Amino acid sequence: MTEQPRVLIFDTTLRDGEQSPGATMTHAEKLEIAALLDEMGVDIIEAGFPIASEGDFAAVSEIAKNSVNSVICGLARANYKDIDRCWEAVKHARQPRIHTFIGTSPLHRDITQLSQDAMAEKIHETVTHARNLCDNVQWSPMDAIRTEHDYLKKVVEIAIKAGATTINIPDTVGYTIPRESAKIIEMLINEVPGADGVIFATHCHNDLGMATANSLAAVEAGARQIECTINGLGERAGNTALEEVVMALKVRNDVMPFRTGIDTTKIMKASRLVSTVSGFPVQYNKAVVGKNAFAHESGIHQDGMLKNAETFEIMRPADVGLTDTNLVMGKHSGRAALRQKLKDLGYDLADNQLQDVFVRFKALADRKKEVYDDDLVALMRDTVAGEDLDRIQVKFLRVICGTEAPQSADLILTIDGKDQQVTAQGDGPVDAAFNAVKKLVPHNARLQLYQVHAVTEGTDAQATVSVRMEEDGRIVTGQSADTDTVVASCKAYVGALNRLLVKRDAGRPVSYKDVG
Repeated sequence: MTEQPRVLIFDTTLRDGEQSPGATMTHAEKLEIAALLDEMGVDIIEAGFPIASEGDFAAVSEIAKNSVNSVICGLARANYKDIDRCWEAVKHARQPRIHTFIGTSPLHRDITQLSQDAMAEKIHETVTHARNLCDNVQWSPMDAIRTEHDYLKKVVEIAIKAGATTINIPDTVGYTIPRESAKIIEMLINEVPGADGVIFATHCHNDLGMATANSLAAVEAGARQIECTINGLGERAGNTALEEVVMALKVRNDVMPFRTGIDTTKIMKASRLVSTVSGFPVQYNKAVVGKNAFAHESGIHQDGMLKNAETFEIMRPADVGLTDTNLVMGKHSGRAALRQKLKDLGYDLADNQLQDVFVRFKALADRKKEVYDDDLVALMRDTVAGEDLDRIQVKFLRVICGTEAPQSADLILTIDGKDQQVTAQGDGPVDAAFNAVKKLVPHNARLQLYQVHAVTEGTDAQATVSVRMEEDGRIVTGQSADTDTVVASCKAYVGALNRLLVKRDAGRPVSYKDVG
């Protein structure tokens, strides 16, 4: 029996995903995500853009040293300095890869002020340089979909002759549709000399909501590597979501007989981890990993589910790592039960971590009659958000609100280990609390987003609050959960400020558009 063709999964959560405004991750968070990706069977991990900052270089370098199974890849623009820096970071990996790129569409050629011939020469020189350093070289013509077909074929041929082993065809701006995505891959495979000796990859953005469809169409046309991110995280509307393409290949193996090495039972764990560290909550109706992905409210659907789950579910919750039941915890639950429940949810905690979470869990259980799985996930998000980002902490908050204005907030913040107290007024309790924070931590950041979601049902439900702030081009997010919405709001606001302090210290990264 002929073995099914393999589709390689190239995860760029740590590079393209982190480019989402406000999704900056700490060094420890990047290592944690990389370890999970390595464990779950991701073939290639694009760990970062080493030239962008010292922090990015350090993260890529350490991920490379710690990798066990995955190819570790770094991104580099089309110049020797970028490529050399990338190699210095990834060379420690068991399987290193250099990924170099240049914008080839007319729009990008205008930006770089390069003629077609000058750009072609630059591609030859830089890909050759990368191949002299590393046997595994990936090359991408940025904005390939909007590049003239004759010129695209020409530069792909040049890159192959120069030593590229993987040719990635990115839909950089989410412009294509499935039929076109497939035709471009077919054209390149059939018409470019040497195409049969390399792997073609697809990298699709989701601006028109078709990233997954475009990626799968490219695979049917002959691409054998899909570039994607956990939860579809990425610039603008995001990227192809790893969980979507992997489960699509698994569920529709009848019409797309391709295999991957992904352990799908770790998908939900990866989704929750990335949501936690990025501060980007997963929408309820998100395919595969959304809260409602396996929820049924319609009476007809519920009746069908009771008789046969396959009636209205094309995959099982267990396939992506969800337990079949949503067991309720309470104030009488002990550490062992909490540890096992968190392990079922994808959190494997050390003893000291468990103790901290247990204290928070008991406090929550005293305020809520029933603590559900979603409550615990929110609790873990709140716990992780405070790690490594705790220069400012909320110690005490009391608000006075009601029908008579103005509302006021008494606040104590612990700032760099010292308690500071203030009282402030505002148009409502949340505004008063935010004004109090701003008095103690002056800043010019603008609040771009404030969202409140109830984690579970009932008047005692936890509220998960997300905020997004912008200061001088730096965008940060904060998230927190509490049964008191105002407390959750204040903690989320402070969490965003902590991330802003980290960004201020790190400085601005190199621009991807500055192709030298």
